[in-house]
Amino acid sequence: MSEAHSEAYRPAPPWQVTQWFNTTRSLSLEALRGKVIVLESFQMLCPGCVAHGLPQAQRVRATFPRDQVEVIGLHTVFEHHAAMTPTSLEAFLYEYRIDFPVGVDKAGEGEAVPQTMRAYAMRGTPTLTLIDAQGRLRHQHFGQVSDLLLGAQIAQLVQEAEAVRAVDAAGERAAAGACSVDGVCEP
Repeated sequence: MSEAHSEAYRPAPPWQVTQWFNTTRSLSLEALRGKVIVLESFQMLCPGCVAHGLPQAQRVRATFPRDQVEVIGLHTVFEHHAAMTPTSLEAFLYEYRIDFPVGVDKAGEGEAVPQTMRAYAMRGTPTLTLIDAQGRLRHQHFGQVSDLLLGAQIAQLVQEAEAVRAVDAAGERAAAGACSVDGVCEP
């Protein structure tokens, strides 16, 4: 995921989720278009996820406005399948007070690695993935990432999304005839 040219960013693959928690509806990349997505992929028995990844995702959710940044959890189980059932996950989310939406990654067909984890080429858990407001993969961090670096990356993506919205709004005003020939637009 290169920083150099936006056309080099690849679209984020769709999530393959069998069940959602902390939301009344199924979520998709299309439904969240226009927002920066912070995808925290975890396993509830992963020490790094419990100690670092999930608390960081909770801090991101508390810091950024929800109309700009959406935090999504992805429980992506590639080991200890019998212990990490949806029922166990529900109790875990309650116990750790995780209130952002969490999807259960669909099991791999004949493989231990779940489908979304494979599609995103994750190396393990925790993995934090940033998806821009246009639905493109921008950053992926395996293991622990500093709050400062993550905050800067999210802020950059929010700023890019706001710039796109401003250009789109100016284009709409121009199309409606509210802009002069020299490019000045008024509401």
